[in-house]
Amino acid sequence: MPSPRFILASASPRRQSLLRDAGYEFEVDPADIDETPPRGLLPSKVALYLAEEKAKAVASRHPDDIVLAADTVVAFGDTLLGKPTDAAHAQKMLQLLAGTTHLVITGVCVMRQSPAFFKSTRIMSAVKMRFLTPGEIDRYVESKEWEGKAGGYGIQDRDPFVVRQSGSHTNIVGLPMSATRQLLEEAGIKPSQNT
Repeated sequence: MPSPRFILASASPRRQSLLRDAGYEFEVDPADIDETPPRGLLPSKVALYLAEEKAKAVASRHPDDIVLAADTVVAFGDTLLGKPTDAAHAQKMLQLLAGTTHLVITGVCVMRQSPAFFKSTRIMSAVKMRFLTPGEIDRYVESKEWEGKAGGYGIQDRDPFVVRQSGSHTNIVGLPMSATRQLLEEAGIKPSQNT
């Protein structure tokens, strides 16, 4: 019986890079689902819900393979910040987050339909952002580095505005690697030997 393939249900270049750097070989098949969470779901639960929905969508196309899905959100109190829809939205997010501490929450789900395997977890990290002038926000938004990033910024950007963080750094990037390694290992997926 052939080994299952490892499918990443994400088009995120950051997640792909983290997995490749850790020595994993995988194929990419983005979930492409509606990422609107159910009404009333707290930000702390949204990332896990969306990761599980993405995993289910892609596992239905690859029932014999191991699927990894993840979703990252930024929570400022009970306010959920996903990916900005446009430059004005990114600007509003950065104005809200500047000078504050917020949570970065990533839900991770690993599943296989046949034989059945389903495990998921949620990792939270705290991030303190420095105060930003209107000009700094404008320049960052013009750079388009905010595109596709929860909260409208990336900690790996040239000037990520972050002055302090606690918890998993790779979680803030978009995939908490310690938790991800553990889930993949339980599903029988290990990095290549040559890393």
